[in-house]
Amino acid sequence: MDYQFTITENPSQELQQAIAAPLIAFNIDNSGETYQRLFAIPLRDNNNKVIGGLYGRIAYQWLSVKLLVVPEHLRGRGIGRRLMQMAEEEALKCGCHSSLLDTFGFQARPFYQKLGYEVFAELPDFPTGSTRYYMKKSLESEG
Repeated sequence: MDYQFTITENPSQELQQAIAAPLIAFNIDNSGETYQRLFAIPLRDNNNKVIGGLYGRIAYQWLSVKLLVVPEHLRGRGIGRRLMQMAEEEALKCGCHSSLLDTFGFQARPFYQKLGYEVFAELPDFPTGSTRYYMKKSLESEG
């Protein structure tokens, strides 16, 4: 049997899902877990324009925060803390026991540590000259 390999830039959602489907099926067969959910909490200005927010994924009883964005001029006002609190509350409603995320050394590590996250792994020189931190937090004491 011949196989074809091509690099595809900006793959469609359908292509990404087709590639992931066999792995998802394997994971379900081996973990028994079928519940997965993506969600977002948009931050909107007075004109209803999205200017930041949070999106994440709930799976395997874990919240995975994929992205948190608070515009620089709005930082220090509790907006990031509120977005994280809302995400963690949603995760608890869905039966999550923990949360994980990653951040770069030049981003928000101290902010996440103030929220109770701890570093469990580091990847130096990603990007070059900085470190990528992988952080986790138990949600069980908050539920």
